[in-house]
Order: sequence, then C-alpha cells, then structure tokens
Amino acid sequence: MAFSSTFPSLVPMAMFIIAFLALCLLPQPAQAITRHYEFNITMANVTRLCHTNSIVTVNGKFPGPRIVTREGDRLLIKVNNHVPNNISIHWHGVRQLRSGWADGPAYITQCPIQTGQSYVYNFTIVGQRGTLWWHAHISWLRSTLYGPLIILPKKNESYPFVKPFKEVPIILGEWFNADPEAIISQALQTGGGPNVSDAYTINGLPGLLYNCSAKDTFKLKVKPGKTYLLRMINAALNDELFFSIANHTLTVVDADAVYVKPFETDTILVTPGQTTNVLLKTKSKYPSATFLMSARPYVTGQGTFDNSTVTGILEYESPVLHSTKSMKKLPMFKPILPPLNDTSFATNFSKKLRSLANSQFPAKVPQNVDKHFFFTVGLGTTPSSINNVSFVQPTTALLQSHFIGQSNGVYSPYFPINPLHWFNYTGNPPNNTMVNNGTKVLVLPFNTSVELIMQDTSILGAESHPLHLHGFNFYVVGQGFGNFDPNKDPANFNLIDPVERNTVGVPSGGWVAIRFLADNPGVWFMHCHLEVHTSWGLKMAWLVLDGKLPNQKLLPPPADLPQC
Repeated sequence: MAFSSTFPSLVPMAMFIIAFLALCLLPQPAQAITRHYEFNITMANVTRLCHTNSIVTVNGKFPGPRIVTREGDRLLIKVNNHVPNNISIHWHGVRQLRSGWADGPAYITQCPIQTGQSYVYNFTIVGQRGTLWWHAHISWLRSTLYGPLIILPKKNESYPFVKPFKEVPIILGEWFNADPEAIISQALQTGGGPNVSDAYTINGLPGLLYNCSAKDTFKLKVKPGKTYLLRMINAALNDELFFSIANHTLTVVDADAVYVKPFETDTILVTPGQTTNVLLKTKSKYPSATFLMSARPYVTGQGTFDNSTVTGILEYESPVLHSTKSMKKLPMFKPILPPLNDTSFATNFSKKLRSLANSQFPAKVPQNVDKHFFFTVGLGTTPSSINNVSFVQPTTALLQSHFIGQSNGVYSPYFPINPLHWFNYTGNPPNNTMVNNGTKVLVLPFNTSVELIMQDTSILGAESHPLHLHGFNFYVVGQGFGNFDPNKDPANFNLIDPVERNTVGVPSGGWVAIRFLADNPGVWFMHCHLEVHTSWGLKMAWLVLDGKLPNQKLLPPPADLPQC
C-alpha cells in the first residue's frame, strides 16, 4: 500500500524532469562573452623594398594582430604605450553606443596615451557583424598601426550567403621608405603636398612588381571548387584603390560590416576606411596556372600620387605535388584594372551597393527628417574645409570638456549648418572662399533624424573625398554630379534599400546625400579618410546630447581615461 500512496507524487516529479530535459535540448540563446586583448605599442625593424625602417607596431607585428569577436560580445583591449609617440586607437566602424570614451580619435574623445601609460578600451559590439578594422587615430601613425576587427555572427546565426570554406582578411596598405611622421610634419611646415608612398601592400607585402620584393609577396593558396570569403580592408593613408583577381569573379556580399544584396563584379573599389566582403568561388578543377591579384589607385585630384601596383598571387593546390621549380613554370595571368581616373566605374560600382532590406536585416532609413544640413567639402588655397571652416585640433579632448561642462575656450557649438558663402561649387571658384579656422561642433538633440548633403568643390580642382562618420552608420540615399539641386534631386532619393555604411566617397565634382538617426550621445568625429586632407583641416565633429531616459545617456568616463 505504501507504493500507491507515493505514486501520485512521483508523476509531477517525472513530468518536471522530462520538461527540464526537453528545455535543455532546445537550442539555447548564444551567450555573449568578454574577450581580452593586450596591445603593446613597440618599435620594430621592418624591411620592405630593401629599406629597413624602425616603425611603430602593435606587439611587434606589421600589419597588427587580428581581433576576432562575435556580435554581442564585450571587448577589453589594454593598450600599453612603449614608444616616444603619443598613441590612440580607433575601432573603425564600431557604433560605440554610449561608450564614446572608447572611440579613440585623439583630442576628440580622449587625450592620447602618453609614453609609459596604458588605457583599456572597453566597449560592446551591439547589432553589428562583418569586417571592420582598427587603426591609430593620431597624426599619420596609422600608416603602420592597423589590423582587422572581425565580428562573427552570434553563435546560432549564419551568414545570409553560402558558408565559406575559409575566411581570409586582405588589408590594402601603403609603405613609405621615409618616416610618415616626418613627411606630414614637413608638408605642414612648407604648405606643399606631402611626399607620396613608395609602394602599396597586401597584408603588409608589396609584391612582385616592386624593387627587391619578389620574396615579399602575399600568396593565397586555394583548393579547386571551394568558396572563400575575402575580408577586404583599405588601410591606405591617401589612396582609393581598385582590386581585382585575374580570371575570377568576385561576389560582393557586405560593405562596412552591413550585408548587401549580392552582386558579381570583376573589380571592386574600396576607399580608405571602407571594408568590403567578397566571395571568391575557385575554379572547379586545377587550372594549371597561377593568377595575380592586384590593386592600384583611383585618382581624381590634381596632386601627385603613388602610381604603382601591388600584387599578390592566387595559387591553386595541385592534385599532384609540384616542386617549387615547376610551379614557377606555370602561366601567370594578370587582371585588367580600370583606368586610374575611371569615375564612371566608381559611380556604377557604388550604385550597385544596396541593403538587404529584408525582415531579418531591415533598412531603417529615416523617412521623416528633423534637420537638413548642407556641407561643402573641399580643398582650398588656405587649408581644406567643411562649410568654409577648417577644423583646428584642440589641446584637450572635446568629449571630456562636454561631459564636465567646461567647453569655453575649447570649442564653439556653432558649426554652420550651411556654407557661410555660397558660390558655384563645381564651376569657376571665387578668388577668396572666406575659409576661417576654428574648433566648432554641430549640436544635435538626442534621436534627431538628419539628412546631410555633402557637396564637393572645385577650388583646387574637384576631387573625391571618402568621408567617415564616427559613432553611426548612415544610409546613402542619393548621389550625383554637378551642384546639388534641392528642388529636383530629392525626388530620386532611394529610401527603400540604400546601402548602409560608415564611410562614403563624395563624388569628384558632385554630391552625396546621407541620412542617419542621432541615437548615440557623445562627440563624434567626421572627417575625410584621406589622411593628408584630415591634416589640412577637412574635419568636424557632431555633439549629440543625452536623451531623457537612463539608457539614452553617455556613460561616465573610465577611471584610467588618459589626461592631456
């Protein structure tokens, strides 16, 4: 009888155990983790083009180490400065929601890390996945201080394209035989254009076409019939670059860590600061040949430039083991890149980039605009400017000054919303364009929806400018040549599936229209990613005020924030 009295109490227990086991077997939501990295900034001797230079590096590596994380993860990156230069690191394209102290541009969100000091960059990857990168954000030190920042999807999520067999970061850079810091210092003293680089590089290597560089050539070894994801990054200081692989088609699937509608192309164009993920499908059978991958500049300005070509080698694994000698006898195919000044290719390529705009990855384009702005962007006989204002770098960090309420003498909150002096921007410019120098920011209330037209000017000749906005992605809703027409051009804006990015090329002799939501409190730098133009003042900052709710306010600064 004891059995019958206890049996009813066993039933709910058994049901509980079964339910618990069933829950355990269900796919669990991916747990975000904290990832720790340490960057020791040290000098290292590196030889390229038969020149040995002592360069600033992270952990002695050139290019620098790869950071790999997942969407939702927190990153704690301790930077220890062991070199004479002041240092700051920018995590290019990371939204930095409420964590502007970790954004990195020197004298904008932080004072630089001085010799012998350390700083921990503490931020979380929210709603982003794809290829971004990190680089120094002070003077020209990013010429050697850069590396990939790879954000994988959450553990239980997949790519919206075929799963690649292998993923390969490909970073395009520039090599200078002289010290880049000395080059820009001299240029700013003399007022002339700085000396150009001596080579372009793929993953730090110049390749076959340069003097004494055959051994310094990047090789991508592939298997037939496989799909590779190439994570392309343009880390060059001053050059937009075409890239192509001989006899192979690339499928663009992602731009600036945002998925796009896939499209095929033989050549891609990447401006400094931009990233592009492409799928490379290898030939189904061993081709008995090798194939060059090449990059060279897209040039629109009138100044001097590095007119050279970097190459790497796409090498198929042979079904039978070849000796190195027999590999050298294989025919080598070279890609055909667009002409240096092929603006029509640049325009057509950028127009092909469209957001996925589906239920999983919607395009949240602001449909109603609170504030309209019109910025002229261009070079001048006096320094470069945005809306006739050439930005003067402060001696203390803007974000700190804003947070403690001591902006007097540091910055003015009256950046012009339109040019102070109107003229025919793409026609014959006036003799005096009335450029003035100043540290001015444009103030936005929290959650303002913004439309910004950026208009190139022809004061020193029309030129393409890759503009990078910190702290936000924006939608590229329109672009065109000549002067923007506010009465006609908005009718053609794409508000359905425009590409979403963090860096966009203002077309040479034309304009680009972007929209974004100012939902991230802090001070956010916007500048040309051609480093020479930034040095000349082609930069400004947005100040986004706190919202009313606790989760709409900038967090307080960390205790180890560097002091000026």
